[in-house]
Amino acid sequence: VVEVVDLEGAVEGTLATGADQVVGMGLVGFSLVVFTYYTIWVIVLPFVDSSHILHSYFLAREYAVILPAVAGLLLVLLVGTFVAMVMWKNRKPAKKID
Repeated sequence: VVEVVDLEGAVEGTLATGADQVVGMGLVGFSLVVFTYYTIWVIVLPFVDSSHILHSYFLAREYAVILPAVAGLLLVLLVGTFVAMVMWKNRKPAKKID
């Protein structure tokens, strides 16, 4: 037995609004800027002479490791906190043994 699902009914009402698209494009643009900045900082800058003006637009090299490490730790902390809160809210009471 094969069941045919009408896709028009499933898609209706689930499209992104204009505000959602603007926020999405803003996040994509921000991510692109951060990726480009970090890529130039980590890959291109070591090959540029240290007296070049380009170095004035970037932080010291040690921050290229420290900042992503701190961001990763914060991400793990936030995700762990979220999972712990969801598990705490959805816990079932222990059964009493008579």
